[in-house]
Amino acid sequence: MTNPTSVYDDLIADGNDIETLVAGLSQAQWDTATPAPGWTVKHQIAHLAFVANLALLSASDPEAFAAHTADAKRDFQGAIEAALAAYLELTTGVLVDKWRDERNAAAKALAAVKPTATVPWLVNPLPPSVLAAAGMMELFGHGQDIADAVGRTRELTDRIGHLAWFGFRTRDFGYHAHGLTAPTEEFHVELTGPSGVVWEFGPADATQRVTGSAADFALLVSRRRHRDDLALTAQGEEADGWLDIAQAYRGPAGPGRRPGQFARR
Repeated sequence: MTNPTSVYDDLIADGNDIETLVAGLSQAQWDTATPAPGWTVKHQIAHLAFVANLALLSASDPEAFAAHTADAKRDFQGAIEAALAAYLELTTGVLVDKWRDERNAAAKALAAVKPTATVPWLVNPLPPSVLAAAGMMELFGHGQDIADAVGRTRELTDRIGHLAWFGFRTRDFGYHAHGLTAPTEEFHVELTGPSGVVWEFGPADATQRVTGSAADFALLVSRRRHRDDLALTAQGEEADGWLDIAQAYRGPAGPGRRPGQFARR
């Protein structure tokens, strides 16, 4: 699904969309609590700026990236909190400017890496296009938290196809987060984009299948909606169980969202 000639442009476009989402917010809105416990709108943008900076270092200066993430390997949560604190000290205008500069520089640096090469990341090295897709998932999830907090609706595009692919690619993360053994059987996932385009992943004859909206799938694997509030259908016991634990990121699953917390799409 990821196309090395377009995923980087799409990463920039998605960042611009989220910046538009926070444009014109009052200070009170920046301080509004989001569905992520303990995080305001400003925390969400600070986190995105932090991740963009890591991606920039990964693609442009691997040695600096290793030094920058050494503390994270010893105390991941503590390192994130320390990094966020520095961004949170900035005024909102400076924070947005810094985030814009770093996310655009990161996308361009990733695009400059040979498609067959890898760049360092927090657990394993990744192809640059995969890290760009991961960045799009970060933008999607944190952007949804912001939209929910300030009561705004996002207009999604077929750029979400990168997230559909990434969510499929990271299927096993949910099992790892819950201490479960991932199935050896491959799944088939069929998702419909905003324009009506259909994307299919996995063997066509797989007995374990998931179908539905690509936007809803992204909401599920970013854990921004409970599966009960999404238009996704599972066929097969393993596929059905996956929808309960799916996530497109490593580490603890977190509390996620409650059934009925948000109106059904």
